[in-house]
Amino acid sequence: MPVLRFSDLCAQGRVKGKRVFIRCDLNAPLNEAREITEDTRIRASVPAIRMALEAGAAVMVTSHLGRPKEGELTAADSLAPIARRLGELLGRDVPLISNWTDGVQVQPGQLVLLENCRVNRGEKKNDETLARKMAALCDIYVNDAFGTAHRAEATTYGIAQFAPVACAGPLLAAEMDAIARALAQPRRPLAAIVGGSKVSTKLTILKALAQKVDQLIVGGGIANTFMLAAGLPIGKSLAEPDLADEARAVMAEMKARGAEVPIPADVVTAKTFSADAQAETKRAQDVAEDDLILDIGPETAQKLAAQLKAAGTIVWNGPVGVFELPAFENGTRCIAQAIASSSAFSIAGGGDTLAAIAKYGIAPDVGYISTGGGAFLEMLEGKTLPAIEILQKRATA
Repeated sequence: MPVLRFSDLCAQGRVKGKRVFIRCDLNAPLNEAREITEDTRIRASVPAIRMALEAGAAVMVTSHLGRPKEGELTAADSLAPIARRLGELLGRDVPLISNWTDGVQVQPGQLVLLENCRVNRGEKKNDETLARKMAALCDIYVNDAFGTAHRAEATTYGIAQFAPVACAGPLLAAEMDAIARALAQPRRPLAAIVGGSKVSTKLTILKALAQKVDQLIVGGGIANTFMLAAGLPIGKSLAEPDLADEARAVMAEMKARGAEVPIPADVVTAKTFSADAQAETKRAQDVAEDDLILDIGPETAQKLAAQLKAAGTIVWNGPVGVFELPAFENGTRCIAQAIASSSAFSIAGGGDTLAAIAKYGIAPDVGYISTGGGAFLEMLEGKTLPAIEILQKRATA
């Protein structure tokens, strides 16, 4: 179903002089000195804000930051560091407004940042009274916070119900378009990489992807469970033996479609999980009882890299080994470099995935990098996210 897009409203001249309320995801990590350590989400939110200002709107922006207690704004929960960074990126002062739900003074061409929205009582429970008060602040509501689109909160759902106009910002629209391109009408072969420690946290995604993809590459502890399901020894590696039947079912479904879940032929093991552990490459069938599998082996890495280079579409969520440790990073590095050199349309998301992309410097070569964690995963599962669902309803009402 379609959603109304803020970019279209701007192009049609329907934003000039209007009060625009933008829900962004500015939840950047801070160190103990309250300094921003990584500003990807802030930079990703700038286009929507610029778009609104250039269209002549009176612009209000809000976001959550951390996990504040409702009803209590502390210095640790304040968006003050975000306001400073936004000001640097936009080249203008960004006033920070507290206690804003009862009214905001902002004129066309002006921009204000509204304090941490999760401090407001009723935000997380999507309180209708709060949502109506926020909706009364604006003429146009813009959701540009894909990272929170899987949550039905007052600033992501309720306000969209009651605002005169509710639409998707450029970042949210781009996320929707990229995932649709990857899964709805992909160029084949379609390869998915799903890494992580536990099958249980990714089981629904694995099942959903098994119905769509041509290659389902699993990594990390997930791969260990699949190796166990395939009858291979895994020593004392992290795995979930009770989910081996589920893993076998995924493999069977893939095989029935003429697709596959590649099982590692070789692995990199160690006796302990530590930075100074002695790494040893061995055949998958030769894993000893006291071994920990911490990466795929070089033969497996090269095979998977060749498959990725030949893919038409790639979806990546999660590393295939303990890439933070130099002795066990080869598999993830090979995967990353293969994605970068592939002509496939690639989409990547998830915190560890973004860290690997940054580590190997391949961001310019990834088709689309998602800003969402849980939202990205739920979209991969085929779920309609609450914040998108309400925008669809408003677009067709």
